[in-house]
Amino acid sequence: MTFGRKLIFPLRDLLIILIIMPATHPLPAPATTQAPHPPPAPTQAPGHLTSHNTTIAPPTTHTNTTMNPAAAAAIGFIDDILKKIPLPRFAVFTILAIGILLIFLCCMCICVKCCCKGKKKQKDNEQIKVKGHRGRTSAALVQPDGSSTSDSDKQYRGRMLYSLEYKAAQSELVVGIKKAAGLKAMDRGGSSDPYVKVYLLPDKAKICETKVFRSTLNPVFNEHLSFQISKAALSRSTVVMRVIDFDRFSKHEVIGELRLQLNTVDWNHVIEEWEELSEPPQFEDENLGEICFSLRYVPTTGKMTVVILEAKNLKAMDLGGASDPYVKVQLTLDKRKWKKKKTTVKKKTLNPYYNESFTFVVSFAQIQRVNLVISVWDHDTVSSNDAMGKIFLGCDSTGNQLAHWADMLSNPRRPVAQWHSLLTAEQVNATLIIKSKLIPFSNKLF
Repeated sequence: MTFGRKLIFPLRDLLIILIIMPATHPLPAPATTQAPHPPPAPTQAPGHLTSHNTTIAPPTTHTNTTMNPAAAAAIGFIDDILKKIPLPRFAVFTILAIGILLIFLCCMCICVKCCCKGKKKQKDNEQIKVKGHRGRTSAALVQPDGSSTSDSDKQYRGRMLYSLEYKAAQSELVVGIKKAAGLKAMDRGGSSDPYVKVYLLPDKAKICETKVFRSTLNPVFNEHLSFQISKAALSRSTVVMRVIDFDRFSKHEVIGELRLQLNTVDWNHVIEEWEELSEPPQFEDENLGEICFSLRYVPTTGKMTVVILEAKNLKAMDLGGASDPYVKVQLTLDKRKWKKKKTTVKKKTLNPYYNESFTFVVSFAQIQRVNLVISVWDHDTVSSNDAMGKIFLGCDSTGNQLAHWADMLSNPRRPVAQWHSLLTAEQVNATLIIKSKLIPFSNKLF
């Protein structure tokens, strides 16, 4: 744009000079011959007869003009050039104006093209950032996005004094809940009704609770809770001390909690210390076991084969420390229940082996809208069956589940087997919201 301005301004000045030149430097007027006026009759003296011839010169006009010598020289130079051009003045001025206009338009086009090119580069960079942020790259498809919260976003929930002691002779862990201070107010009156719930993960076989203290933010508990646990199991366990606000007519609210991995504790002496409460996780980190199955999809025939191989380390649901597990295989289409099948029941085991195959007809157009839900249940002849764990795979899943689904689609006609850790039904239902209305039977779906 700067180059255009430097080129346009001198041409504009030149055009102005050419326009005003005829006014300031007029061409010489052609000579005109005037007929002489008859001389007036001379007065003659009486007695004399004389004749005289008198010539009268035409009147002369004088023009007073003042001009800068440099401008006068420039005008004279330009006038000489124009006299050499065999064209009328108006034609020369028209050609010059058209040339200036074309040069101006060319400069404008160059500037607009440069600006558009810069905007396009900036837009491409923004699209690359958004593409990586949305998780369309191969790394993001396998690994779920993680969000980190800064320390400024954390709310102060209070602190608690606790103690830990392990009695090796009795294989007993004693958790002391001493007192708490500065707890977060959960009631409208600016107070809380706190009590503490203590349990061990991943088994969570026993849950102990302290008594409730009314309308206080600084309760003194002084209670000791014991758990029977071996030395080997102690090293892979985590103790959870959760402070909860009691409410008689609604759901109890969690004020905060402490989690301590027991393999980091020095059991040579009794541990007693203050520690700040932290925000509890959205879902309980609980070991529900693992399941292994294979997936195979043939796009030409539209057949998807699911083979339930085995499961291990399932959660004990019966009083005898065992379970009667079976696996339910379900397909959802557009997040609506579609098809389901189930395996046989394996009696009194936490490590069942199935090796059972199920085939579903899913067209290639539907495979992008289908989710596979695998759930493990404990069979009970008297009461209702209990859910032991759940997992789902599909384009809406994340992590290892999405990687397994992508491997099935990228390797047609070949079975792909993989182990998966079971999750709670609450975790799966929070991600995969299944609509209650069933899909009606239609030949198009099959």
